[in-house]
Amino acid sequence: MPPPNVTGKLHMGHAMFVALQDIMARFHRMRQRPTLWLPGTDHAGIATQMLVEKDLAAQGLSRKEIGREAFLERAWEYKEDKGGAIVEQMRRLGASADWSRERFTLEPDMSKAVREAFVRFHEQGLVFRGSRMVNWSPSLQTAVSDLEVEFSEEQGTLYYFKYMLAGSDDYIPVATTRPETILGDSAVCVHPEDPRYQQFIGKTVLVPSQGREIPVIADEYVDREFGTGALKITPAHDQNDYEIGKRHDLEMINIMNKDGTINKAGGKYTGLDRYDAREQLWADMDTEGLVIKAEPHTQRVPRSQRGGEVIEPMVSTQWFVDTKDMAAQAVDAVKNKEITILPPRFEKMWYYWLESPRDWCVSRQLWWGHRIPVWFLKGSDRDSTDVDFFVARSEADAYEMAREKYGSDVELEQDDDVLDTWFSSGLWPFATLGWPEETADLTQFYPTTLLETGYDILFFWVARMVMMGINLTGKPPFEVIYMHGLVRSSDGTKMSKTKGNVIDPLDTIDTYGADALRYSLVTGVTPGQDIPLSMEKVEANRNFANKLWNSGRYLIGKLQGIQAEDPALWESLAVKEPMGMEELMALPLAERYIVSRCHELATKVTAGLLAYNMADSGSLIYQFLWDEYADWYIEASKTKTDGEAAQVSLKVLVYVFDTCLRLLHPYMPYVTEILWQQLPKTADSTNEALMTATWPKLDDESDLSTDPEAMAHFTALQALVRSIRNARAEYQVEPGKKIAAQVVVTDPSFLATIESEASAVALLGRIDPDGLTWSLERQESMSSDGKAVHLVVAEGLEAFLPFDKLVDAAKERKRLNKQATKIEKDVAGLEKRLGSEGFLKKASPEIIQENVEALAEKKERLAAIEASLSELKG
Repeated sequence: MPPPNVTGKLHMGHAMFVALQDIMARFHRMRQRPTLWLPGTDHAGIATQMLVEKDLAAQGLSRKEIGREAFLERAWEYKEDKGGAIVEQMRRLGASADWSRERFTLEPDMSKAVREAFVRFHEQGLVFRGSRMVNWSPSLQTAVSDLEVEFSEEQGTLYYFKYMLAGSDDYIPVATTRPETILGDSAVCVHPEDPRYQQFIGKTVLVPSQGREIPVIADEYVDREFGTGALKITPAHDQNDYEIGKRHDLEMINIMNKDGTINKAGGKYTGLDRYDAREQLWADMDTEGLVIKAEPHTQRVPRSQRGGEVIEPMVSTQWFVDTKDMAAQAVDAVKNKEITILPPRFEKMWYYWLESPRDWCVSRQLWWGHRIPVWFLKGSDRDSTDVDFFVARSEADAYEMAREKYGSDVELEQDDDVLDTWFSSGLWPFATLGWPEETADLTQFYPTTLLETGYDILFFWVARMVMMGINLTGKPPFEVIYMHGLVRSSDGTKMSKTKGNVIDPLDTIDTYGADALRYSLVTGVTPGQDIPLSMEKVEANRNFANKLWNSGRYLIGKLQGIQAEDPALWESLAVKEPMGMEELMALPLAERYIVSRCHELATKVTAGLLAYNMADSGSLIYQFLWDEYADWYIEASKTKTDGEAAQVSLKVLVYVFDTCLRLLHPYMPYVTEILWQQLPKTADSTNEALMTATWPKLDDESDLSTDPEAMAHFTALQALVRSIRNARAEYQVEPGKKIAAQVVVTDPSFLATIESEASAVALLGRIDPDGLTWSLERQESMSSDGKAVHLVVAEGLEAFLPFDKLVDAAKERKRLNKQATKIEKDVAGLEKRLGSEGFLKKASPEIIQENVEALAEKKERLAAIEASLSELKG
């Protein structure tokens, strides 16, 4: 389970992953596979520290005033007080994780694993201390990860000004969105092939307000079409400028303090907030005649995900992990099929990110988190990269190393920084199982089978787990990575409090139930694509749950009293194993049909879930339960009220419903569990809960028993009933009025089979049982008076509905002519296709035969309609 923030609140993203993962956990558990779904929470360094600091501020205190130890005590108290909420919320969703194994990323065993990983990386030469460009949060005063930076399109200003050439009245026009960074400029850069600035390359210009001379350089990175085509270069405060600065060996001038104010490198602007410095510097430049113009400009602004402030790109001394070799291993694991990414299109994103990896900044200037296991000599300059340090698993180990180098009289101080939350999260698949120790759990459950998560953290979390897992254990941490999309509002836009379109999962559960929400999130969606969620969809699936409940209550009502009055019958109704072919073939048509379709459903759902196709598998169950079991079989079974037929029907009602509850249980655990508990069980049944019952299809190789002929025959019966219903509606026959019907079936075997369900046809089609007749041949008397509706249902299956005076002959002719026109069009199309040499050459023999058979059937139906039209004219 991806560990959510310990102090967080359940949102739709959590609900999505809980639903999908719980489906797979319950499915494999019911298939009798040893299944571990391990839950836990993340300490969420920045998010939790912000909340604790906010709590302190309300008391008029700050973390620096109370000190590190007191602050950490407060943080732990806050975690214990608030941290259980999201766990309880996930449990409300029905998460069947092994809660006895719940883990937390800051617990002692996890801390041990984190220290071990850091030390091993250092021993491999992967951990280093350096001065690099990072995302800096002035309010939090820490580096933050790329994931915690959100870019927004905002209206800003593009400032045009003159960069005067040293010793000349000439100038280069330059445009910038951040004038305050001029104070840290190290060069002006132009494109080497831009004719406008060729003569200036190699000369120097003067930095406004400072008078420093900086060079004019050429680099192909410059976009000649943007602004003036000349670019100011501030290597310490822009990622692209940083790269150019490294290529041209430019000076890195940091002009900003950690709180976002200008430092002493800013001269007279020292101490000003960055935005105040912007206004003041621009005003001074205007006074000096350096301003050209300022115009509105739409720009991408990096903002903190936590506080919303503008993030400052800044060169800072931090701890980094060299990920180049680890990233290559992660790429190979996917290319070599050791890991499968679903949907496969995300492989391109995987390769794009990991084939050009950047060093990972793993240090954070926070107190809440895993303190970096590095010790410095007391009094060392922590901002310097040229300082001695000791990486160790414990303070005792660090002192041992320091004394070996400096003697016994040495004092050490541990690094104040903590590790990026993603560092400990990257160890989650194996550290939670006991790594670095070789535990029984690690041996049994690692590598894991499935990681299911949102595509938005494919690189930030998933890739790091793969890199760290391969490096530290020698194995990829999972076999399959399944990516789900993001949950959006009903119109497809991102949910936000500002827009007022946030759907609260807890409110949704209160109104519609957890089952309806879970089912809505995982069905009717395309894997990996964003999901527009509407309350109409959730309400519709609540209605499905109600339909299921009503079907269950109907069945449970029929079972009332059997357990006490006839225990033997009760046990005989219990579902012990899938129905075999011999028992299936002994059933009447309707029962053979519904059991065969149920077995077909179980086979498809099992195959779908094994292929991680949760959406389509769930939809198949819905369609079967609503359309076939409830609307057809339950209704048909109402005609079997006495004797053996009633008992057989009851057994099949139980069997199919029990099987469907098992199939649906991973999606809708609550309603299925309640209903299943009330179905017959054997006295020696060991299954106390549906979640531990046996899945209907355990064998991946063979399909469950089905009778294709019964399915075809009952499907024809359904078509007959639908045709009768449609005719009744078209001729506006009152719902309560029963009519007569004459059915013609040209195949004797089919006639005997379908006639055995005459009671069902009468009930479902609202036919008078005494007026329902069956025959092998069409009788002239059936429509000679021109007052009967002729229904051509399928090849070899017709019906005549003598509506007496209810039928308008002209209207019936119009209806039949309309049918004939459509069929004639189909016949013409098929004849054209079969007459095409190109089709006959390219199509397979099977496809050609299908078209030949379809043409013959269409012609037969057309002939029957023409015969009816001829009789109506007579």
